[in-house]
This record gives sequence, structure tokens and C-alpha cells, in this order.
Amino acid sequence: MENCNKEFKDLLTNIMNIDSCTGFTNKAIDYLKQEAINLGFKVSTSVKGNLIVEVNGVDNTSAMGICAHVDTLGLMVRSIKSNGKLAFTRLGGPQLITLDGEYCRIYTRDMQMYTGTILSNSASSHVYKDAASLERSEENMEVRIDEITKSCDDTKKLGIANGDFICIDTKLEITKKGFIKSRFLDDKLSVAILFNVLQDIAKNKITLKQKTYFIFTVYEEVGHGNSWIPSDITSLLGVDMGCIGADLACSEYDVSICAKDSSGPYDYQMTTDLINIAKKENLNYAVDTYPMYGSDVSAALRGSNNIKGALIGPGVDASHGMERSHMDGVNATIKLIEKYIYK
Repeated sequence: MENCNKEFKDLLTNIMNIDSCTGFTNKAIDYLKQEAINLGFKVSTSVKGNLIVEVNGVDNTSAMGICAHVDTLGLMVRSIKSNGKLAFTRLGGPQLITLDGEYCRIYTRDMQMYTGTILSNSASSHVYKDAASLERSEENMEVRIDEITKSCDDTKKLGIANGDFICIDTKLEITKKGFIKSRFLDDKLSVAILFNVLQDIAKNKITLKQKTYFIFTVYEEVGHGNSWIPSDITSLLGVDMGCIGADLACSEYDVSICAKDSSGPYDYQMTTDLINIAKKENLNYAVDTYPMYGSDVSAALRGSNNIKGALIGPGVDASHGMERSHMDGVNATIKLIEKYIYK
């Protein structure tokens, strides 16, 4: 597999192992910032916290942007229950039914970390008649902390408080057959893809068509990750997961080209150019529309930025649950990006 190398796998593993649920992304951004500096690129961070990596091109009079998001789904402590366990609220839209029994980490505001497990309030089949049937909802679930805590006061003494972040274990596994299984491939897989491109640019001294900002955002999962972008950007290419399911052409082995999502159609010419490149390069690709999807490009367009935009990404199965993709889709995405931005 052309790009399925140890360097890519190590980078993806490192990114996946840094907890970065939306609103709690500083460590992930710091890691990526240092990686970009090590490659020799000029970097900056926006007031919001987005990482911006700047690469000059043949034409520097205007710029294009290419973006992926570092933030993931997660949970936050809503309250501490009388039994010492935690009630929670969602960050973004994780499928709660897939979280029942998952391990997690609770971070206090002074950065103490505690492990725990997300469970139904009726967790034991030997005790509760509704153990199997109880709806998995915020009201019916809790976090069991791996500490001796039997009351609200016991938990408070640990330093845990309302508003603390709860990050969910990713369970990353990359198989010998090229499958990538993990939570939060949306969108850390795309982050790794963009850094693969940055590594190629640095290593091979690649010239880009025009000045390009690689933007890594931190609030995509709640809708405003890329609402501000550098003012010289005239076009923005989002790299985010491609959807798989009923009425869709995309598979895990494809690069998805999204023609329309909930924010409306993407730019006609950009989308057409991407399709034509995919055809010319004989890439595995699919064109689809995603009626229940929004992206960082959507946020940029809604933020009154005077740009045109398009959206691509590797096909990812079971989004917002236990996700899976394949290196074939990753490699197709890398190739499409390179052919689109390289001179």
C-alpha cells in the first residue's frame, strides 16, 4: 500500500491517543504544532485555538485553505450524584447506545485525571429487570469512577466538579488487512492524512500551486470550528469523513466527494475539478450527498467568509459510533489532495 507506512500509523496512533473532545483540545494542538515546526513550516494559532500551518506556493497573491478537525465527540460532568457517580451531558452527538460499557477518562480543571466506565443506571442483569430494555439516554446513564467514592462529597474531594471533561477511549486498531478501527476517525484520520501531505511536501520539497493554509480546527463537532479563516483565503477544501450507508455510493475503500450536505451544495467548479482528478488518476471515489451532515467549510461559509468551498474525505463506516475505514480510502484521499494542490 503506497502510503500505508509505519510513519503514518505512528502519527495516527499518537493523535488518537491524545484526548481531545471538543473544548478540550490544547494537548492535541500542541502536539500537532510541534510536529509542523519539526517539518520546518510556519505555524500560528487563532484566538479560538485552531492551528494554522502556512505553506507558500507559486502564486502567493491569494490563498487556498485545507482543513480537518482535531476535536472529537465527548461528555461533560453535568452533576455529581448522591452515590458518587457522575451524571453527564453530551459534547457533540455521540450515539449513547454505543457508549454503554465504554472506558473513559475524567479530567479536572487542575488536570488531575481519573479513569471510569460509562454505564446504564440499570447496569446489572442480575438486579434490574430493565437492564436490557432501559433507553440509553443522558438521564438513564452515569459514569462509575475508579476510585473509592460512595457519596457526592467523596467525589468532590477528588477534585471532580460540574463542567469537567469526560473523554472516551478510542480503541484504535489497525489490522494487517488495512482496516482502521477506532472511535473518532471523524476526524482524526483526516488530520493524519493532512500531516502525511505536509510530510511529503517537506521531505520532497514539493511546490504548491498557490499559498495554502493547512487548518486544524477545534470546535467542528459543535458547528463553529472554522467560522473565522485568514482573510486571503479564496477557496477552502474540507477533509472530513465520508458517510457510508443507505442510498450512498461511498465505501471504506473510497475517497468521498460530497456534492451537498445540510448547508447546501458545495462549489460547482471545485467539486467538478475534484471529480475530474479522481477520474484521471483512476482513484477509488464516490460522489454523494449528505442531508444530515455539516462541515468546517459549512461553518466558514456561514461565517460570511467570501470563499468557495468543497468537501472530501475517506469513507468511514458507522459514524459517531465504533467507526472503521481502510487504507485504500486513505490513500485515495491523499492522492486526490496532492493532485489538487501540487504544482
